[in-house]
Amino acid sequence: MYSKAKFVLIFLLGVVASCWGFLEHDSWITVELQHSLAANSESFSFRGNVTIPSLNSGLANVEQPALSIVDLDLLKKLALGNEFYRLKATVVYSNGAKAQFITSNKACRLLQAQLNDVLWVSLDPSGYVTGITVSQDTAPATVECTQEDVNKLVEKQFSTDVLIRHAELAPVPDTAGFIQKVEREREARERGEVRDNRGFFAKYWMYIVPVVLLVFISGATNQDGAK
Repeated sequence: MYSKAKFVLIFLLGVVASCWGFLEHDSWITVELQHSLAANSESFSFRGNVTIPSLNSGLANVEQPALSIVDLDLLKKLALGNEFYRLKATVVYSNGAKAQFITSNKACRLLQAQLNDVLWVSLDPSGYVTGITVSQDTAPATVECTQEDVNKLVEKQFSTDVLIRHAELAPVPDTAGFIQKVEREREARERGEVRDNRGFFAKYWMYIVPVVLLVFISGATNQDGAK
């Protein structure tokens, strides 16, 4: 019993150690934001930086400079063409490791929201970033932007809210407790401490049923012979 419980404990510790990884849960990360302002282009330009000093608290510092006239015109052109606005997020962990994520949505929605967006940062239980997405809170007034919608754009700087989404741990089965319970029941049966409180038929049904079937078949055979 002790050896089995010890094996289960070592197995669970190994699973926890493998999932923990190099990043502590309450650590800091920085996210560099770059965006693509040209349709069907792989070139990205700097948009801003996001610093999250504590993953537990979820507080973030966002620094984003105002858009230049050239970048603003490119963004308006994307909106008029009903193109996608793409955002590249480069996560830098406390030990220098990096991870990249790309998200996109309609440029028209971004203009209709007056450059207000929400950056969702999803974390696994060990503190790794599993995904970054950008969205707008306000619903678009129209499906496609018109020149009138573009002319309504007043803001020249992004206003971003950062929300941390923590993954929820699934319940872990108590394997060690179950093995100990099975071992205790087995030892009790071997010592004769466990009484069988079942009824007579529940105990010996495997012997009664064949006899009944044999009598039934024998009686049917005798009746056929008599006929």
